[in-house]
Amino acid sequence: MNNMSYKGYTARMEFDAEDKIIVGRVLDIDDIITFHGASVAEFEAALHAAVDGYIAACEQLGQSAEKPASGRLMLRVKPEVHAAAVKASARSGQSLNKWAEQALMQAAHG
Repeated sequence: MNNMSYKGYTARMEFDAEDKIIVGRVLDIDDIITFHGASVAEFEAALHAAVDGYIAACEQLGQSAEKPASGRLMLRVKPEVHAAAVKASARSGQSLNKWAEQALMQAAHG
């Protein structure tokens, strides 16, 4: 993958052959942050400026800047809920993490 990260945001790098620039878009957030550079160094500087500008604009608007999810989730549940989840994951032949991921996905998408 051609990705670059800054302050927890990851951008995909794609070369635009027609304009001879590297185009970037920040991934994994709903807000749209795009930028470009003629070289990797310019791309990196543009990524930094775009992310910093996004964070500053959100602050000026009194909004929280959207952050990509890390993929790590710490839950505290009752011991009996934990035990039931462990048993259910074992019955399904999956790890607890995989089972919980599917249960959360199903709950999130109805």
